Amino acid sequence: MKNKERQKQYLRTWIEINKQALKNNLISFRNLIGPKCLLMAVVKSNAYGHSLIDFSRLAEDFGIDWFGVDSIVEAESLRKAGLKKPILVLGHTLQNKVKDALVNNISLTIGDFSTLKMLKKINKYEYKLKIHIKIDTGMHRQGFVVSEIPEAIKILQSQPSIILEGVYTHFSSAKNPAFPSTTQNQIEEFKKAISLFKSSGFKGFIKHAAATSGTIIFPQSHFDLVRVGIGLYGLWPSKETKEAFKDKIKIEPVLSWKTIVDQVKYLPKGSKIGYDLTETLSRPSKVAILPIGYWHGFPRLLSSIGKALINSTEVKILGRVSMDITSVDITDIKNVKLGDEVVLIGKSGKSEVSVDDMAYLADTINYEIVTRLNPLIKRIVV
Repeated sequence: MKNKERQKQYLRTWIEINKQALKNNLISFRNLIGPKCLLMAVVKSNAYGHSLIDFSRLAEDFGIDWFGVDSIVEAESLRKAGLKKPILVLGHTLQNKVKDALVNNISLTIGDFSTLKMLKKINKYEYKLKIHIKIDTGMHRQGFVVSEIPEAIKILQSQPSIILEGVYTHFSSAKNPAFPSTTQNQIEEFKKAISLFKSSGFKGFIKHAAATSGTIIFPQSHFDLVRVGIGLYGLWPSKETKEAFKDKIKIEPVLSWKTIVDQVKYLPKGSKIGYDLTETLSRPSKVAILPIGYWHGFPRLLSSIGKALINSTEVKILGRVSMDITSVDITDIKNVKLGDEVVLIGKSGKSEVSVDDMAYLADTINYEIVTRLNPLIKRIVV
């Protein structure tokens, strides 16, 4: 028995990471951006639920140029796991963690004056800190607005222990190609910021702006590097992007989520199912009990409306999704037994339950579905 199949024998639920799908997605984005543009894999939030370490190891093996994470904790985890590629922390870094960035060759995002001035304290260390200045071009979260850049430059010029490695921004609404004006305006604002740094004597810094949707829709936003998150996982940033570009760039889901049948029971018509008895069976029914629930990342909003796959057949969620248990209707499927595989996300034969399907039924976005998958669930690379 192969090792991966042996692992599954001891698991009630597991997530599979398809390394060939990741490789194909990476190649698709490489072809899109061309040989002169660097490609960053955004692996924050446990690599969008795909396993920070496992996914990043694969991406590094396949030739990724950079990693983007949210926190210094994630960045240190990558270094401890032996990852060598440059890492940029996209989120805020606490003052007491700056030394860890220096020691581990981790680049930090700086987007406010308090943090920038605080960096004067690193002069006592033997290393120089690499930073990327975040520019607020219209999203109004992190970053210096363009009018603040001259003052930020003065502070940078007074701190010899800092290396300006990059300057970047983030688009607020680049996901719909039918409405490009906001993103185009942000690109122009970003160019103003770049000019200010260049005219002040800064050279050779990495300029970057595009995440997945910007990379696909706005080639003029590629600059020196693109930060691709959701697209590397084989998911589209929006339905509008997918409809407009599905024939121009091919991506495929990397993640599948599976569980098992842990009990089969027969219930008469009129039986009520689960907490609060919210669903009444309209016929004599055969019900499968699954050992997963909202603690694992299966949304409670899918109570009575969600679906899964057993033996290539779609089955409906019955009643409330509980913390650790969910029931499904298997009345119309023959020979379902204890231990049978159940697909929660992914394919079974010709049938599929996609992340987008789940997100639609739960009234959310695919980003939320995958990032909420419990990190304690075993990830298996296949």
